[in-house]
Amino acid sequence: MNVLDSAGLYNPERCPAYGSFFSAMRCAAVIFTVFGASYGTAKSSMAICATGIIRPERLMQNTDLVEQMPNHQDFLQLGAGLSMGLCGLAAGSPIGIVGDAGVRASMQQPRLCVGLILLLVFAGVPGLYGVIVSILILTKSRQNVNKCRF
Repeated sequence: MNVLDSAGLYNPERCPAYGSFFSAMRCAAVIFTVFGASYGTAKSSMAICATGIIRPERLMQNTDLVEQMPNHQDFLQLGAGLSMGLCGLAAGSPIGIVGDAGVRASMQQPRLCVGLILLLVFAGVPGLYGVIVSILILTKSRQNVNKCRF
């Protein structure tokens, strides 16, 4: 989409000034999510600390897992999380590099935009593979498993 008119001047009808506001709001949505998660973690941590001060014998009740699971399932969940995280890291690095170089190149040559999008799609594939592998690990971990009994 060309934001310039035939004379090479900025065309506000094709690219309105309020467009950048919505881009900033997308970033704000991610920031608010992080703030909400950190606020919830801090509030529950303060409650756990207060429980430890008022009734120390009840502290471990609030920090123990509700459901006990076998060791191999713990390790499978760790593996699923690591595969997801490492594949996300493997996808994020090239996306950043291709995005940076691609934006600079498409600024000089607008025809490179389609190639840039194609490269970004291919760079994001390892993240998708990480999701698939972690789902497979977690679904296969529940087959033929003995329950822990305490």
